[in-house]
Amino acid sequence: MLPAGWHVPEPLRQAMNYSLMAGGKRLRPVCVLLACESLNGRTAAAEPVACAVEMIHTYSLVHDDLPALDNDDYRRGKPTNHKVYGEAMAILAGDGLLTHAFHTIVQSSRQFGVPADVALAIVEELAEYAGMRGMVGGQAADMLGEQGITTLEQLEYIHLHKTGDLIVFSLRAGGRIAGANEVQLRALTIYGTKLGLAFQIQDDILDVVGDEALLGKAKGSDEKSGKVTYPYFIGIEASQQEVERLTLEAKQAISDAGFPSPEHLFDLADYLMNRNH
Repeated sequence: MLPAGWHVPEPLRQAMNYSLMAGGKRLRPVCVLLACESLNGRTAAAEPVACAVEMIHTYSLVHDDLPALDNDDYRRGKPTNHKVYGEAMAILAGDGLLTHAFHTIVQSSRQFGVPADVALAIVEELAEYAGMRGMVGGQAADMLGEQGITTLEQLEYIHLHKTGDLIVFSLRAGGRIAGANEVQLRALTIYGTKLGLAFQIQDDILDVVGDEALLGKAKGSDEKSGKVTYPYFIGIEASQQEVERLTLEAKQAISDAGFPSPEHLFDLADYLMNRNH
């Protein structure tokens, strides 16, 4: 999806590819494809959107790792982008991934015949869910929260927007490509909201009890950076119970909405609940 024929400064292309191809779970693109599959849609037509959402996610990580934000040296077990290419090129690599994502979504229509109004709706929702009222807003709240989060509700807001909104977008986008009705879109929204919160709580748990070799970063990084987490507020056991409750509710939303092939959405929810990194 990064056209070889485009004349792009080589260090910029390298920096963009470095983080985009550094591995990771690919959770958000998987959500696009599984939501499409659950409604018996053409997953090939959803692939440009899957790639686009991974670009958005990757740009957010590149910028989040910068010294002005989280100041992280490692991501996915490798030096962070700014440690390899410098801060200026890392910022530009993130900018490039963010803007190219919108070009990539349009290819679902140009190359695979997704109706223009569907592509337009997906672009509109990406700008909303990834922007100031969504992921970026959640990141801002996270940064401001380092000055003192005092309630679980404040932490939940950060998790729902910083992490959950892009997952919700991914599921809704895959559903739209497959022709989801309003009931199914609402179910995907509930599933994504519950799954996104459960995912982030599990991350909080793993930061306390996880294996550094699997996590790809130092264990206890949240505590060292002064961040409060679900285990901080309610403890490890209650946090694990919350992950289980949210996972069950996510699956129930899909069960109630008449999806013809929901099995892999159920499998994904169970997999994320039991993951160790």
